[in-house]
Amino acid sequence: MDIANASLMIIENAERFGLSQLHQLRGRVGRGEYDSYCVLVAGDRSKKTQHRLEVIEKYDDGFVIAEKDLSLRGPGELRGTRQSGLPDLVLGDLSQDGDLIEKARDLAKRMLEADPKLEARWAERLKEELRRRSQAIGFREII
Repeated sequence: MDIANASLMIIENAERFGLSQLHQLRGRVGRGEYDSYCVLVAGDRSKKTQHRLEVIEKYDDGFVIAEKDLSLRGPGELRGTRQSGLPDLVLGDLSQDGDLIEKARDLAKRMLEADPKLEARWAERLKEELRRRSQAIGFREII
């Protein structure tokens, strides 16, 4: 949609959209010289919906909105189809443990640089644990 002087957008059932989608849609009005408005109409009056839509009202930074959406809805599955909810990952919280996840990633990279084929004694234990966890969750990728 690209209507240069659009100054009003009404989004019905706004609770059915992700916050990032709403932010993108909202950005489609107000591109011209006139004052513009984006009206979000919710079909659901729950506190959860109200809180989510208040994020759109309060923030105009897409990164902040995405972080709020992640903390409100959950990350969903890392390798699956669910786009929200609690993940199967039980060791960390993607919205809270970013620093820890980055440190773990850096450690994993150093381990692979030190032993690319994972042939060291410590690597055998690591591979076995990864196989065990993969089987427990039904992950079919061979390590």
